[in-house]
Amino acid sequence: MKFIYVLVALTLLFPASAVTAQDLPEGLQTVSFYSPAVARQMKYDIVLPPGYESSDERYPVLYLLHGYMQNYTVWGRNLGAAFYAREIGDLIVVMPDAGNSWYINYARSEDGQKNNWEDHIINDVINNVDANFRTLSRREGRAIAGLSMGGYGALTLALRHPDKFVSVASTSGALTHARSRAAAIEAGQPPPVPRSTQDSERLAQADAIISRIIDIPGFSTQDERNPKGLDFETVEQAQAYDPFQIIYRLQKSQLPHFYLDGGLQDDLLDDAREFMQVLLLNDIPFEYMQAQGRHNSEYWRRSVGHFMNVQNEVMQRALGNRP
Repeated sequence: MKFIYVLVALTLLFPASAVTAQDLPEGLQTVSFYSPAVARQMKYDIVLPPGYESSDERYPVLYLLHGYMQNYTVWGRNLGAAFYAREIGDLIVVMPDAGNSWYINYARSEDGQKNNWEDHIINDVINNVDANFRTLSRREGRAIAGLSMGGYGALTLALRHPDKFVSVASTSGALTHARSRAAAIEAGQPPPVPRSTQDSERLAQADAIISRIIDIPGFSTQDERNPKGLDFETVEQAQAYDPFQIIYRLQKSQLPHFYLDGGLQDDLLDDAREFMQVLLLNDIPFEYMQAQGRHNSEYWRRSVGHFMNVQNEVMQRALGNRP
């Protein structure tokens, strides 16, 4: 099952040489803020354009969502997003954190937690960014993208909130996640058990390093980052987060620009191809790319600059800054 593949594959993503707070890429800073949707202090990385401090210009914003067992630091510090953001120049890039939540509002939370992770991104992160930075805070100036779990999250959030984003991109997206969960619920199968750092000594060692980099009280280790509760209780709840179903509930005029890509050696490429077929059959504009590569950081370092430029161009055209 692809769901299990994602959980296993993404345990290998964290290099011990991850960038520390002392040597952040140019233009990158970390913001800590309180998120009511999840009732905890959270963080996001943000990259501001060159000349931001010396101007009064407002900028479009691209939100980058991390994958399963990743965190808010992966895009800007390990995958090159900070570099490309500065190269593009007229763009703010925000990299939020959502733990291992799949970017959904949980049907049920336990242990006193509050797990409205969709609301965390759509309301709390976006509102905090718009309140504290010079953004173009409207649909035409906002895009969202993600990798693996984040690719699913980006596509789902963009379709569930069509007034928020003019462009959405998925790289190596686990786009059939909700469909798989719906099928499991219908078959009476128990919910999946989150991958724990207790599974191996290697994962425990990585967790010790990564938790110091994340440095969010009560939300730094993988066990803490697994929401306590249940994502979906019914088939209908899962289907409400299924991009293959949501897209048919929207008018074409409401849809964002779509970008999809994946590696030829990645089992999740079939998800992108299937969604591309939906777009083709319904005459919906999109861009698609497939290239040599696996479900790993080597592939994402090659894809990030491409889709960031595509999404920036879409926003600039929507804003009337391009012919």
